[in-house]
Amino acid sequence: MAVAPVNNHSIAPKSIAFGLALAVVGAVAFSGKAIIVKLAYRHGVDAVTLIMLRMLFALPFFLAMAWWASRKRVGQPPPVALTRKDWLGVVWLGVTGYYLASFLDFAGLQYITASLERLILYLNPTLVLLLGWVFVGRRIARAQALGMAISYGGVLLVFGHEITLQGADVALGAVLVFLSAVSYALYLFYSGEMVQRLGSLRLVGLATSVACLLCIAQFVLLRPLETVWAVAPQVVWLSVLNATLCTVVPVMLVMMAIERIGSGLAAQVGMVGPMSTMLMGVLLLDEPFTAWLVGGTVLVIVGVAVCSRSRV
Repeated sequence: MAVAPVNNHSIAPKSIAFGLALAVVGAVAFSGKAIIVKLAYRHGVDAVTLIMLRMLFALPFFLAMAWWASRKRVGQPPPVALTRKDWLGVVWLGVTGYYLASFLDFAGLQYITASLERLILYLNPTLVLLLGWVFVGRRIARAQALGMAISYGGVLLVFGHEITLQGADVALGAVLVFLSAVSYALYLFYSGEMVQRLGSLRLVGLATSVACLLCIAQFVLLRPLETVWAVAPQVVWLSVLNATLCTVVPVMLVMMAIERIGSGLAAQVGMVGPMSTMLMGVLLLDEPFTAWLVGGTVLVIVGVAVCSRSRV
């Protein structure tokens, strides 16, 4: 069942505080994905192998999530049976929202800092607005257009500074990560109807399971199987951490937070994501901490906040 909007005034302060804590921890844990990927790349692994390992370890959890959400519960109507159209929708969302988005993101992280990657991915709300304008003619309010201009200006500020330091490969990495953001925005744009029909937990479990299988199949097709045994042990453990702490756990924490404080407040709390990525990048990856990065991060957060709060 899709999570209904929550009236924060009707919830006990302790429940709100717990929901906020869940949302913060979920946002920080999810932001750690880029840090773990960058650490793994230091051991000579490629994107195809790295994403296969992440999805291989995450697959049992997502299958369990899909089963749990699909089971019949006492005193409640049975879950909706999946039709052929539903399965096609699940596959489509698995491809766009998780397979392509994840692979392009991993590939792009080979060339750009974790901080720039998180800023680009944080543009998702603005991309959903653009998709609504392109595909269904949904008008973009002036305040939303202003917010988009602010957020994209912040990304360009950080991108321009980074490309002067690291060279043209930054452009390739930024394009790959931006395409990842577009792919995930397509998932968000088209998933609304299916979330209402199947429920968010069931849909996420099924779509991510499809993506996991695709990533594993991609490795089987593109790499000799014996190469997996040559992967450094550190990469394996980092992949286990990525699959659990930075993939499965954040999904569950954010869903639990939405149940307590609503999707709007949970999304606002998610603004700690870019800040936490920037901090972890500086502390764990020795990425440069500059005024350009701080200024760009602030602009992106402010711009996305303006877009999210504005109404046509």
